[in-house]
Amino acid sequence: MSAQPLVRPENQSNRELVGNVHPPDWVNPEPAPRYNLVVVGAGTAGLVCAAGAAGLGARVALVERHLMGGDCLNVGCVPSKGLIRASRAIHDIRDGERFGIEISGDSRVDFSRAMERMQRIRADISAHDSAARFSRELGVDVFLGDGRFTGRDTLSVNGKPLRFKRAAICTGARAAAPPIDGLDEAGYLTNETVFSLTILPSRLVVIGAGPIGCELAQTFARLGSKVSLIQRSGRVLPKEDEDVSSLLQERFAAEGIDLYFQTRINKVTGTESGKTIFFEHQGEKIEQTVDEILVGVGRAPNVEGLGLEAAGVDYDPREGVRVNDRLQTTNPAIFAAGDICSSYKFTHTADAQARIVIANALFHGRQKNSSLVIPWCTYTDPEVAHVGMTGAEADDRREEVNTLTVSLAEVDRARLDGETAGLARVHLKKGSDRILGATVVARHAGEMISELTLAMTAGTGLSSIGKTIHPYPTQAEVIKKLADAYNRTRLTPFIKKVFDFWLKWQRR
Repeated sequence: MSAQPLVRPENQSNRELVGNVHPPDWVNPEPAPRYNLVVVGAGTAGLVCAAGAAGLGARVALVERHLMGGDCLNVGCVPSKGLIRASRAIHDIRDGERFGIEISGDSRVDFSRAMERMQRIRADISAHDSAARFSRELGVDVFLGDGRFTGRDTLSVNGKPLRFKRAAICTGARAAAPPIDGLDEAGYLTNETVFSLTILPSRLVVIGAGPIGCELAQTFARLGSKVSLIQRSGRVLPKEDEDVSSLLQERFAAEGIDLYFQTRINKVTGTESGKTIFFEHQGEKIEQTVDEILVGVGRAPNVEGLGLEAAGVDYDPREGVRVNDRLQTTNPAIFAAGDICSSYKFTHTADAQARIVIANALFHGRQKNSSLVIPWCTYTDPEVAHVGMTGAEADDRREEVNTLTVSLAEVDRARLDGETAGLARVHLKKGSDRILGATVVARHAGEMISELTLAMTAGTGLSSIGKTIHPYPTQAEVIKKLADAYNRTRLTPFIKKVFDFWLKWQRR
């Protein structure tokens, strides 16, 4: 049986969390003779698979070796956004002067209280993902322990066999670390350990300027850490458009984050005064001693110890379980969803894929993963939200597009909010209003991208957005302004001449 998980620091909130998502006194049920669906892994994909299938009347077993709720609840979306909110609060206080607000005395951050708030809210949310809820309310047989396939239709949990008609592998992924000399010995943080801190590190190096690295670098800088962000490539968020990266880099630099691009890290050593990182930047050799090193450079799929070979499931240690477009593995009775098989490692993707698995595994559906329109958002300030193609991807695919961009500086509400550093952009199929991709950079871009995602999902063009009345004043008006910009492109010289002729005739 797997060891009882411990979430640090040991306090009332974290004990409540563990009591919900891996109760110490949990007794596994006696297995049913055969299950319609056995789900391995109780992160987002596994929970949605289990709850959805059980709600349709299937006999379902859910197996989890660690904490139900997976990364999202325990070490990902929930804790990170809780801490991001605290960092935004202190930033807004310090930024109040430009709005005519005077704060007497120095504002300071009580880091332990910010963490305690996050942990308390996380514990409250965890009831929704709890073993008790899935067992008692949803009718799922919950097994806590190591699950391992022993055959093509059998899984063993703590020595007890579970026979199944169908199975779903939803074991997710974990934080990966680069092979840097001395890093393991010196010690480092990832998203799986950083939310256990009780003391704010006064000096912090963040390795990796992808979404996790950018979010946490800005968060800790605002909370009071002196932060250096080190990136091997030439900019932050390298998958986004270059001007989007530049916009975010300007914000980071203004907030005191030291940025090192095209940088090679040679080694890390532990010292009495902290951890010293040795790296090369633009031909210069630099040594920097910090209190903590936070690594945010990628994810590794959790394929180990599952007995996938016995089940006839093909996988790659770096890419995860191999699936077809119906999310079916090389064993036709076993499916997969979420980070274990997807290049889009987002909670909402795992949720959407789990719904495909339910339809295809239980009802012989033909739903396709490739049909999903998947947005994502990096929760920096401003946020960067995206869906579909970027401009670079359109070029790579030799897709002819028309690109329209509207700055938030053109939007009244953004000017009133003092949040003009942002934009909205669409890439349209050349000669039409069909949206192939979109990006929004704004403080609440994650709340705004769904309008564009809906249009892409429904096959509705940008013109329909232009016909939709948007409340004034809102920052979301920037999307309507994109539609207005498109409509202006349709006013060709010939059409303008026709209009001019018609209007002159009307004045007679």
